[in-house]
Amino acid sequence: MNSSLPLIVYIHGFNSSPASEKARNFIAYCKQFNAFNLQVPALSHNPEVAIEQLEKLISNGGGTPYLLVGSSLGGYYATYLGEKYACRAALINPAVSPVKHLGEGFLGPQKNLYSGEKYEFTREYGMFLATLDVDPLQHPENYLLLLQTGDEVLDHHLALERYAGSLQVVQEGGSHRFEGFDNMIAPILEFAKNGTLGQETMAAMRSI
Repeated sequence: MNSSLPLIVYIHGFNSSPASEKARNFIAYCKQFNAFNLQVPALSHNPEVAIEQLEKLISNGGGTPYLLVGSSLGGYYATYLGEKYACRAALINPAVSPVKHLGEGFLGPQKNLYSGEKYEFTREYGMFLATLDVDPLQHPENYLLLLQTGDEVLDHHLALERYAGSLQVVQEGGSHRFEGFDNMIAPILEFAKNGTLGQETMAAMRSI
């Protein structure tokens, strides 16, 4: 859908969907302002198809996103697209080189937590997923990294290293789903607008 409004794309994680709590809360917050062309696609489990979906949305939205927001595997996708389009992105407990670090954990029978869809994550999917890896980043200044050290799925140290040149907010504890995400939405939009965060915003985010 073409729109003159700034394009924001929310990219959900592995076996997730637009019905996730984070996605729903992000949609509700943004809709208050009627100021964005907000797209929250239900992505294919096939990474190649998922990227095609996202690139089509970006093309239809004017060619360069105002902001990408990616959670978990969505953060991995957002990094690939952020580098390709040189746009800003907020990453929530993002996956870093998932094929390298999670290996066989991706493969085999899977089930989407929201749609109930069952499918097989194949080696071919994994091979394509690996091609999306960006290391090193060419535009680290374009990323806002949001991490909780209690992430039980991904090693947050990998993200700290990969996004060392990016703006980082690290909260002790929490979980992979990122507890208290609602409090991050206004700062995410502040970063989208300014490319940075004010000192008061940073202090408030780190104290939550």
